[in-house]
Amino acid sequence: MSPLGRQTWPEGLRNDRSAPDTEGSRLDGCGHGFAGVLGDELAAVLHCAVHQAAHRLDAVAAAVYLLTPDGGELRAAMIGGSPPSVFTLPGRMPLDSPYASARALADRGVALLAEPDPLTGLEHGALAYPYTVASVPLETQGRRFGSLTVLRTEDRGGYSDADCRRLARIGDRLAVLLADLLARGATIAPGSLPVLVPVLGTEPSAEAEAEAEDEAGAGGADAEDEVLWGVTGIPGSAGLSLLYALQRLADMLNRATAMEHVTGAAEFCVMAPFRARAMALTSAAEGRLWVLGHSGDSAHLVRELHGSALHGEAPAVRAVRGRALFVPGASGSSAGRRDGADDRSHATAYLPLVGSRHVVDLPMAEDAPVVGVCCLSFDGPRTFPPEERAVLTMMAGLLGSAVQRIRLSAGRRSLAEGMQRRLLPAMLAEAPRLTTTARYRPARAADEVGGDWYDVMTLPDDRVVLVIGDVEGHTLESAAVMGQLRTAVAAYATEGHRPAALLERTERLLSRLGTELLATCCVVSVDTETGAAEVALAGHPAPLVRLPDGRVRRLRAPANVPLGLHMRNPYLSREHTLPPGAVLVLYSDGLHGPDHDDVHVRLAADGRQVGTDLERLADRLLVDTSGRRDDAALLLARYEGTDDGTAPRTARFHVHRRDLRGVGAARGFVDECLCEWGLAELSDELVLITSELVTNALIHAGSDVDLRLRAFGDRVRLEVRDSDSDPPVPTAYSLTAEGSARAEHGRGLFLVDALAHTWNTSPSGRGKTVWLEMDIPGAAGAGRAADR
Repeated sequence: MSPLGRQTWPEGLRNDRSAPDTEGSRLDGCGHGFAGVLGDELAAVLHCAVHQAAHRLDAVAAAVYLLTPDGGELRAAMIGGSPPSVFTLPGRMPLDSPYASARALADRGVALLAEPDPLTGLEHGALAYPYTVASVPLETQGRRFGSLTVLRTEDRGGYSDADCRRLARIGDRLAVLLADLLARGATIAPGSLPVLVPVLGTEPSAEAEAEAEDEAGAGGADAEDEVLWGVTGIPGSAGLSLLYALQRLADMLNRATAMEHVTGAAEFCVMAPFRARAMALTSAAEGRLWVLGHSGDSAHLVRELHGSALHGEAPAVRAVRGRALFVPGASGSSAGRRDGADDRSHATAYLPLVGSRHVVDLPMAEDAPVVGVCCLSFDGPRTFPPEERAVLTMMAGLLGSAVQRIRLSAGRRSLAEGMQRRLLPAMLAEAPRLTTTARYRPARAADEVGGDWYDVMTLPDDRVVLVIGDVEGHTLESAAVMGQLRTAVAAYATEGHRPAALLERTERLLSRLGTELLATCCVVSVDTETGAAEVALAGHPAPLVRLPDGRVRRLRAPANVPLGLHMRNPYLSREHTLPPGAVLVLYSDGLHGPDHDDVHVRLAADGRQVGTDLERLADRLLVDTSGRRDDAALLLARYEGTDDGTAPRTARFHVHRRDLRGVGAARGFVDECLCEWGLAELSDELVLITSELVTNALIHAGSDVDLRLRAFGDRVRLEVRDSDSDPPVPTAYSLTAEGSARAEHGRGLFLVDALAHTWNTSPSGRGKTVWLEMDIPGAAGAGRAADR
């Protein structure tokens, strides 16, 4: 016996497959066993109605919408049917919405809602929302209660006049029963959430499944390739299996924080369950599609989609306009081809990444934007049953929300990083006898803006002022105050104020900025003629100095109070003397752990390994700070002394980002400097390296490029700076066309590696610096011996 035949129904309700549809059939509100927010009798009446409507109209779902007590909107009171159709019905809607349920009540008649833009031709795909909707009002004797709505799969066709009359009779009987309940004192109102009830017999029939399999077989797909959901013959098994993948996808996307996580979730919950051979997630921005992530045999999808313009009639472009496309594919001799996206024998799905408009229950100011497209490619042709299309559409909505959230987070992170880079110096000032380098590493929470800064100012009297500071907090206010303080310190230093007076004036300025934030600061004024270093602190860690013999000590100075406490005590300083070869280390507290300051220990250990190389020393001091919750700023300076024979010779050159002749001019600049310094034997190799590095910076960073050439006693150093913080990555040759195209952008670094004695890349305040060093013939051995 059928499960339907064993169920006890309230009086007047019979199995719709056998009972005649006569006026004598009626609903009775005397059922029992229903409890909850709707009340026993109301729940029984609604349960009978959705069962009767679903079965008599051959629908997959039926729903009763009731007016809220204030009459302002319709809410779903009960939804019955099979998954996933029951989850595509909206839970609430305003009375003037375009949904059939609202239109039926407004127009006081049957309202139909089919696909608004039907597709023509098999090559254009299948309908994105695979259900047609019919609704009738629930009203009697001048009282309006709501509407009764049914959903059919699109392969069942539209609603005939007989269907509409049948649904209207069920709705009229339900309205009479609701009026009777109201007269007896019952409350006719929806609950906070709809009650969902299964309606056995609304699942796709075995005949329909067999018909779909026959169509797929005729298209050339193997039976073993067909996706089989659930257990055949078990009602509801297929729909629940589909929704399991949907629920898992929602859970994984809730925890996704990067596009790699979204791609992995889509691969596990969308690509694998639907047996797609390839998947690509794209973003629509700046008039083009950009691939965010891909999986499987996806090279052809990436080539087709990445950078494609958002105009024309390509399937992916049409999907960006909000229209999902399901292309079943066609049989043919090329069914086994895997080398091109234009192979029409392969089924494809193009899903717009946007929330489903059929499940938006909150009023929105405007339609949700389409943020991209999810593309799926299959091996050979396949069908897309209505249940699969409904779930894929809901999955695309979840993916769209996740992509939009991560894009917004990335935008905030980019804004924070951009603000930080703009507030830090683009490059450090040149000093004839003081070599400097700096590092800045943001905190682990990269979308927060830090308040750390550093700066180097050169003064006319052979003094160089080194500054490092830290404004408390990780907010936009912290960054704004930091920018103001850095400007003030630079201005006071340029006026010639000594370190202690500089801090006093900066503290008075901070009191007028109207902020309650505190700031710490360290100022060191170095006389490059005598080596005298005057240190003034404002609650900041004292700087360290590594002496030429490897010993490390602090440059002690009065601690003073942080800036912003508005104390009247004067700031005090202390003077020290630096020997030639000494390395100054100024740092913020993000460089060490929260419990103790171990920078001096690490400086002593790392200094023995890297010698006089400031860049390597800076990298080693920052190596353990990537996971910390505070920003880290570091400023290093090596005092070269007053011996003119060992003082470095320095030259600088600037290339504008749109200067087509800039590469040639940079080559000429390097050659001219080397010849002037008596180092013409290095010109050929350095000119070639300069050409590679400047070309890479102009093409990939898209910014201005700064060159700095420096000649020491035993080596020449070339630095190329741009505004792109991503480090260059050498790329080996590849035998594949796709790999070879990627390798075009990294081959020049192999040339640099082969010719230079040592090279590396260093992050700076507003980008990166690629630097290299080459030994001066005849002087390299003597220089290395002197270092030892």
